[in-house]
Amino acid sequence: MGTATALAPGLSRKLKKVLETRTDNPDLLASLNTLSSFYAENTPHDRRNLRSTIEKRGLSINEEFLAASASAQQALDCVEEEVNALAECCDKIAKALSNCNATTGDIISTTERLKQELENTTQRQEIASCFLRDYQLSNDEINALREEDLSENFFKALAHVHEIHANCKVLLRTHHQRAGLELMDMMAVYQEGAYERLCRWVQAECRRLGDLDNPEVSELLKTAVRCLKARPVLFKYCAEEVANMRHNALFRRFISALTRGGAGGHPRPIEVHAHDPLRYVGDMLGWLHQALASERELVLALLDPDSVADTGSMRYSNVPKSDVENTESDLTFVLDRIFEGVCRPFKVRVEQVLQSQPNLIISYKLSNTLEFYSHTISDLLGRETALSNTLLALKDAAQKTFMDILKARGEKLLRYPPLVAVDLSPPQALREGVSVLLEIIGTYDGMMVTMSGKKPAFEPVISALLDPIIQMCEQAAEAHKSKGVIQSSRRRHSSDPSQPRRSSIDAILDNSNSVLSSQTREAPSRIFLINCLCAIRQPLLGHDVASEYVKKLGSMIESHIHGLVDKEVDSILRKCGLSNKMSRFYNSLNDVGDESASRPPLADLEDMAPAALSESLKAFFGLILGSESSLPEFDQMQVPSLRSEACSQLARSLAEAYEVIYKGIMDPKNGYPDPRSLARHPPDQIRTILGI
Repeated sequence: MGTATALAPGLSRKLKKVLETRTDNPDLLASLNTLSSFYAENTPHDRRNLRSTIEKRGLSINEEFLAASASAQQALDCVEEEVNALAECCDKIAKALSNCNATTGDIISTTERLKQELENTTQRQEIASCFLRDYQLSNDEINALREEDLSENFFKALAHVHEIHANCKVLLRTHHQRAGLELMDMMAVYQEGAYERLCRWVQAECRRLGDLDNPEVSELLKTAVRCLKARPVLFKYCAEEVANMRHNALFRRFISALTRGGAGGHPRPIEVHAHDPLRYVGDMLGWLHQALASERELVLALLDPDSVADTGSMRYSNVPKSDVENTESDLTFVLDRIFEGVCRPFKVRVEQVLQSQPNLIISYKLSNTLEFYSHTISDLLGRETALSNTLLALKDAAQKTFMDILKARGEKLLRYPPLVAVDLSPPQALREGVSVLLEIIGTYDGMMVTMSGKKPAFEPVISALLDPIIQMCEQAAEAHKSKGVIQSSRRRHSSDPSQPRRSSIDAILDNSNSVLSSQTREAPSRIFLINCLCAIRQPLLGHDVASEYVKKLGSMIESHIHGLVDKEVDSILRKCGLSNKMSRFYNSLNDVGDESASRPPLADLEDMAPAALSESLKAFFGLILGSESSLPEFDQMQVPSLRSEACSQLARSLAEAYEVIYKGIMDPKNGYPDPRSLARHPPDQIRTILGI
């Protein structure tokens, strides 16, 4: 039964294929949709004839396609015919081209050869153009160098000549030496002719500048001078021309400024103020300084327009040192020549002023003014120049005039020394001299000094003015002392011999008066000198320039005070009869050892006996313990501090002398029997009494 139900193999495959077919396949669905369009009825007959129906359907479609594409086929046939015709034409053209190529090959090779020759010729033309540009001048440049008026084209052509000359040097290092030499000779001819023409033009322009008071240097002239620096000889000719022209122009301007003044009378002529030496000389110096600044600016613009001027000094950047030195030398030479002409008239007028014997202050101010301008102009112009040497000589002449006036003043003071006043005050001549010195110091402190200079030494001025005054005071003091000694001698010879007998102390004092008369007359002279030195020193204390001289005066005052005190102490000790005994007391205190033993005791000596020493000490105590006027108080010394110092030194010296005497008396080796009764007051009491 199972066998009966089994399907045939072919049917089984078909059935399996149908069952496995996917009904949702888009191709299947499209096919079924197409089939439904012409498959109308589903009958067995139609199903049996389905294949033939489909085939017929396909055949009809193909027939429709063939009918529709018949026109396209015809068009393609036409195209094919045309393409074939074109192919035949191309074959004909190719054949014709082949024939032409064979016939024109010589022309193409000739063209290539000519093209290469054209490139070579163009390159040679460029080389020739470069050679002509680097080694030849154009006609325009030659005309600019020789015929045209001087302009910028001239300097461009001259610069080109320099370039060609430099290029020829390079050419000489190659195998074209002959061409290089010929070109160099040709350029040298152009160059020398151009420089000679340039030199003549610059000289003509410089002459034109000499006719103007305030000339302006054109840029063309600056360029010309800059080019001439390559020819030092020609440049020097032009510099000399500038110097000569400006020399004459400056001389005329200076004489005009002295005698005529400015345009319209403003400013007025300098010689109008000839009665005022300081203004007269100052105006001339100011005019020269101003003229030097303007002339320096003009010459600097001509000789070295590339330099930078700054406050009267030149600063160069990126310039060789040798060029800077040459420029400075040329500048100094030209300026020296320009100002050489004004030296003589200026010197004559200043010498006339100095010969007119101005007063002391005016002559000193003139000296300072000339000193300042001498340094200032030397810094601008140079030291080895005519104007600088003239100013230096005039400065020395002014200083000599000033010192001669001081010397004459001092000689006059020493020739006629004044009398010492009763109150020992300084003479009027001293006060006048100090007043003049203070005015001179004020002038010195306010004098102008250059940046590179310094003030002159002032010590010689102080010494020249004050030393004669001090010598005058010393002469007056010496005369006063001599006069006092003569008067004292006359009074002593005219005294009455019939005077009553006096005490022993008075006898000691009277006997010593004859010896002390000359010494006591020295005290007023010393006080007078101290007063004079203080009158000089006091006004100078606040001035630094006189500090050294003030120290010198202080030392002199101190020396005179010490001398005065020593003389007064010696005078007092002589009055008491102790002066000649002091040396023995000093020797006794300094003796030691065998030397002390070999000398006899002081008490055994006649002049050192207790009785004589007692009388002398009584006289000493009488002076110390007496009235206020017993000891000198130096009342005529005008400076209170010095007066107090002198009194203090006197008291200390007397106390020290008494202390020596006291120690000598108390020393047992001197053999005084009752030293306590002889020296009743210890040194401390004497110091207290003297106020030490």
